[in-house]
Amino acid sequence: MRPAIRLLALSGSLRERSSTGAVLRSALDLHDGPAGTADIGTLPHFNPDLDGESATPPPAVAALRTAAAAADAILIVSPEYAHGVPGTLKNALDWLVSSGECVDKPIAVITASPFPTGGSYANAQLRETLKTMSGRIIPSACLEIPAIGPKTDPATERVSDEATLTDLRTALQALHTA
Repeated sequence: MRPAIRLLALSGSLRERSSTGAVLRSALDLHDGPAGTADIGTLPHFNPDLDGESATPPPAVAALRTAAAAADAILIVSPEYAHGVPGTLKNALDWLVSSGECVDKPIAVITASPFPTGGSYANAQLRETLKTMSGRIIPSACLEIPAIGPKTDPATERVSDEATLTDLRTALQALHTA
C-alpha cells in the first residue's frame, strides 16, 4: 500500500457556491489522505517591496507559503474568466514565484467552465505559469471540464456526474503516483 500524500488544494474562485468549489470539494472527497486549502482571497496584491531580504512577508503570504511547502502535491481548480486565469489565483501564484515552494512539486490543474471549451485557455495559462515556476505539471492529472453546470448538484455542492467523477478519480490517482 502506498503512503497517502499531503495535498494542498487551491480554488481560483472566491464565490461561496461556485461550480469550481463543487469540483474542488468533490476532488477533496475523493482524495485518500490529508488535504488542506488556502484562502487566497485574503492575500494582498503582489508587491515585491513587501517581500524579500529586507521585508517580512504579510501573514497571509507566509501561511500560503507554509501550506505549499508542507504539501507533497498541489491541486489547482479554477474557472476561466474572459479566456484567462482569475486575478486572485494569479496573485497567489505571483506570491509563490520566487520563494521556491512549487519547485519540482507535482501539480494538477483542473478548469471547469459552463462553455464547451472546459476552461482550456485558463488551463493552458496556468500550466505555463506553473512550468515557469518550476512546478512539475502532471499532464494526466490535468482536466478541462466543459458544461459544468448540470454536472453539479446544488444541494450537496458536489459533482454529481459519474463520468466527471471518474475523470477526477483518474486525475487524483495520476497526481498520487507522481
